[in-house]
Amino acid sequence: MAERARGEPPKQRTGTRTSRAGSRPILPGVPVPIPIPVPVPVPVPSSLAPQPNARPAPRCRRQWRRWGLPQDGGAQALRRRRRRSGGGRGEAMLRASLRQVSAALKEGQVTPTELCHKCLALIKSTKLLNAYITVAEETALKQAEESEERYRRGQPLGVLDGIPVAVKDNFNTAGIETTCASNMLKGYIPPYNATVVQKLQDQGAVLLGKTNLDEFAMGSGSTDGVFGPVRNPWSYSRQYKEKSAPKSDPEHEEFKWVITGGSSGGSAAAVSSFTCFAALGSDTGGSTRNPAAHCGVVGLKPTYGLISRHGLIPLVNSMDVPGILTRCVDDAAVVLGSLAGHDPKDSTTIQDAFQPFELPNMPDVSKLCIGIPKEYNAPGLSSEILAVWSKAADLFKNAGAKVIEVSLPHTPYSIVCYHVLCTAEVASNMARFDGLEYGHRSDVNESTESMYAATRQEGFNDVVRGRILSGNYFLLKQNYEDYFVKAQKVRRLIANDFVKVFRSGVDILLTPTTLSDAVPYIEFIKEDNRTRSTQDDILTQAANMAGLPAISVPTALSERGLPVGLQFIGRSFQEKQLLTVAKWFEKQVKFPMIQLEEVKGA
Repeated sequence: MAERARGEPPKQRTGTRTSRAGSRPILPGVPVPIPIPVPVPVPVPSSLAPQPNARPAPRCRRQWRRWGLPQDGGAQALRRRRRRSGGGRGEAMLRASLRQVSAALKEGQVTPTELCHKCLALIKSTKLLNAYITVAEETALKQAEESEERYRRGQPLGVLDGIPVAVKDNFNTAGIETTCASNMLKGYIPPYNATVVQKLQDQGAVLLGKTNLDEFAMGSGSTDGVFGPVRNPWSYSRQYKEKSAPKSDPEHEEFKWVITGGSSGGSAAAVSSFTCFAALGSDTGGSTRNPAAHCGVVGLKPTYGLISRHGLIPLVNSMDVPGILTRCVDDAAVVLGSLAGHDPKDSTTIQDAFQPFELPNMPDVSKLCIGIPKEYNAPGLSSEILAVWSKAADLFKNAGAKVIEVSLPHTPYSIVCYHVLCTAEVASNMARFDGLEYGHRSDVNESTESMYAATRQEGFNDVVRGRILSGNYFLLKQNYEDYFVKAQKVRRLIANDFVKVFRSGVDILLTPTTLSDAVPYIEFIKEDNRTRSTQDDILTQAANMAGLPAISVPTALSERGLPVGLQFIGRSFQEKQLLTVAKWFEKQVKFPMIQLEEVKGA
C-alpha cells in the first residue's frame, strides 16, 4: 500500500470533476499582486492622540544619544516610555477602525508589536468564544517585529502593514495547521499559502491565527466542527444581558449563549470581539454574510471571479468566494483593494486589472433606484426584521432615492436548486480525501477499498457524509438529467431574474440577511444541519448562484439586544457602487458598538 505523503495538496482545477484512484486529486487557483490604494488621511480618535508631554520619536543618531537611548533596542525603550506616559490606550486602540489604527501606526502612537500583543492577550481572555482553532503567536510576533522595522525605516508596505488579521481555517497557510474543523485534516500543515493569504502578508498584515467553522464549511451555525461550537460575543454583551436576564432559565444558564451563524462564525466572532481588525471567511451560500449579521459586523461577498480561490479548500467551486469581515464598510473596501485582481493560478478570476478605489466621505444616494424584492418577504421572516427592512427603505426614500418593489420570480425555487448543485459538487470535491495523499488515514488495511471506506467514515462527520451521499445520488446516470441538469437550468433562470431587474434601472437591491436574530445554541441544535441550512441560506444563496456582489451591514438591535443586519446586492463587478451605498446606510443607522463584558470561564 502506498505511503501517505504529507506534502502539498494537488492543485485543483476549476470544474466539478475529480481524477480517479491512482491519479493525484485537485484543489483551486489564485491572484497576482495589485496596486495598493493610497491611504486617505483619517482623523485619529482623541483616545489615540499623542500625549501632551510625550516626546516625539528620535529622528537621528544624535537625538538617540542626547536622550540617552541605545541605538540598538531603542524601540523597546520607547515602548517603555510610552507605557509609563499612558500612551497606546489598549481598549480604545482595539476598537478603532483599520484606517485609524493604520494612521496611528504611521504616527508612532503605537507599534505593530504592541498591537499584536494586545490582540493576542484578548484572544486568550476570550478563549471561551472558541473563535480560533489555531493561534499562531510565534508567527504573528515575528511578522509584527518585521512590520515595526519597516515603520522604523519609514517604508511601510501599505495601509495593512502591521494590522492584525485572522483567516478562516479552510484557507491554506504555509507552516500553519489547516484543518477545515475536520478529523480528516487534523495535523495537516500546507506547504503554500492561499493567494488571498499571500496577498495579505505581502501587504504586511499580521496573521494571528486560523478561525473556527462548521466542518468543511458545511453549515449555518458554526456548531458542527470537531473543535466545538463558536459562541457569539454578543452573548456576553451588556446589551444582551440587560434584555435577556429577566427571561433567563436557571436550568439552561450554560446554554443561554447564542450562535454566531456560519459557516464563517469564527471569523465573525474574532472581528466582533476586537481580537483582530479584519478576517477572511468563505461564502458559498451566505457563509460570510450570515454570521456578519448575527455578530454585528460587516460581511462582504465580492463578485465571483474578483478574488482568487486558489488555496481555498473547495466546497462548491462554481459558487465559492473568499469573503471579508470587518467592523465598518470603509475597512472592507481597504481589504478588497488588497485582494482583488487576476490570478494566473485561478482561471475563473477576471482578466482585467482591478483598480482599487476609495469611498466618498459624503455619499449621495438621491439619484439611485433601490429595489425591494417582494419574494424576500419569505415564510419565517420575523416581524422585527420586516420592520427594520421597511424603515431602511424609508431612509432611502427620505434621502431622495427612488424605492420600488421588484420581482425575482424564481427565488422560491432557489434553495432547492442550491441544495442539488451544492451536494453534487461536494461529492466531487470530497473524493480527493481518500487517505492516500494527505490528511487522515485509517489503520484498516485489509484492502484498498476497505481503507478508503474506513478513512472517510472516521474522517468526516455525519453532515459531510450526508452531503456526499446526496450528491452522488443526483449524479447517478439515471438521475443526472432529472436533477443536476434541471438544477443548472433553474440556476440560469435565477441569474436572469437579477439581470432583468438591473436592466430595468434598479441600481441596488435591499433585502434582509437573515430571517431572525441569532438563536440560542440549545434551540439551534434541536433541528438537523440540513434543515437549519435551508432556513438560514434562503435569503443569501441566490446571490452566489448569480455570482453577484453582496454585503451585510449591521442595522439595529433586536428586542433581545442582538444585532440585525440587512443585505445589499449589486451588479457584477460594481463593488464601488455597492460599498458606497452601504457606507451611506451605515452612517445613517449608527449601529451601536458592542459593550463586551468579561467572558466568564475563558
